[in-house]
Amino acid sequence: QVQLVESGGGLVQAGGSLRLSCAASGGTFTDYYMGWFRQAPGKEREFIAAISRIGLSTDYADSVKGRFTISRDIAKNTVYLQMNSLKPEDTAVYYCAAVRKLGLVRDRDEYDYWGQGTQVTVSS
Repeated sequence: QVQLVESGGGLVQAGGSLRLSCAASGGTFTDYYMGWFRQAPGKEREFIAAISRIGLSTDYADSVKGRFTISRDIAKNTVYLQMNSLKPEDTAVYYCAAVRKLGLVRDRDEYDYWGQGTQVTVSS
């Protein structure tokens, strides 16, 4: 059983930056591809970014490409989401997730484990 704990959310002005962290425990970190998702009020949870097991490959939603960067530190069992040039429409609860399936997965239903989420609010 893998446990995921996100941190780093908060309130930031438009144009600002935040770095989210997701600490994993209870499994072998490199067995899993990792992803970040977000869910705004009244909307479905949407894919943001994914990273391969040792970080050689990444994938991004068009809405964040060029502004967000996903990375992972294998020694710390942690995955990060660096968010730059934030916009009010980035406001959401952000979740990290882990999947054993090979490949960079965008479908939230494929993920095996989820964190509890961290709130990101971007003011205009």
